[in-house]
Amino acid sequence: MLMNNLKALLDEYVANINVPEFINSDPVKFPRRYTSLRDVEIAGLLSAINAWGRRDIILNDMERLFAFMGNSPEDFVMSSDFSFGQYGSKAVHRTFNYCDLEFICRGLRNFYLRHDSLEDCFVGRDMFDGIKVLRRHLIEGNGAEGHLDHAVKHLSNPDSKSACKRLHLFLRWMVRRDGIVDLGLWTRLSPKHLYIPLDVHSGRVARSLGMIDRMSNDRTTVEQLSDILSMFDPEDPIRYDFGLFGIGVNKILDF
Repeated sequence: MLMNNLKALLDEYVANINVPEFINSDPVKFPRRYTSLRDVEIAGLLSAINAWGRRDIILNDMERLFAFMGNSPEDFVMSSDFSFGQYGSKAVHRTFNYCDLEFICRGLRNFYLRHDSLEDCFVGRDMFDGIKVLRRHLIEGNGAEGHLDHAVKHLSNPDSKSACKRLHLFLRWMVRRDGIVDLGLWTRLSPKHLYIPLDVHSGRVARSLGMIDRMSNDRTTVEQLSDILSMFDPEDPIRYDFGLFGIGVNKILDF
């Protein structure tokens, strides 16, 4: 497909999907419920970490999670005695259980005692490097090595060449600021430095469109696809995440 035609197709589906009506059917609706920055960050991180599987199940499970956490995720993180660990291996969502929730919350508490915002992990860094910094903070907040298994399971490691899809989704929410779906509360980072939250569905669409030919949904593919999207919009390339999603949902391509 010619580049101009490809851009026009993607632009069409961005315009169809990146609309306010999309919010209630997407996990982004949970961080959007809050006004305090830390509440938004915590709700956003937990929602993004659990954004895998069937969308209706994700939304139902996150509704239960945030009801459990109460009116303020920040208050829950900073004042909880973490007795919810008694639920142990009971699932919050799929393989994410209450012990994993304790791990994330304990790491966040340790971080917020020293920093104002999770944005601090990413300022002045490549986003993959920022993910490593965030991951390290959460591990250290739990006594490092003793909880490394939880970090590996739910916080993707860029050093393993992971695409880090869910953490790039969190970054998209926090950094893009077109005022529609994404929140754009982090002002020290530019949308042009974001990477595509690549998953099996967006990867399949991108390959069908001839944008990428690598079959692995890994860090290299994320970087290659993000570079291509930057040719369509150098200042806000990851808006095309909505376009790839929309094409996939509407099944306009023969996969």
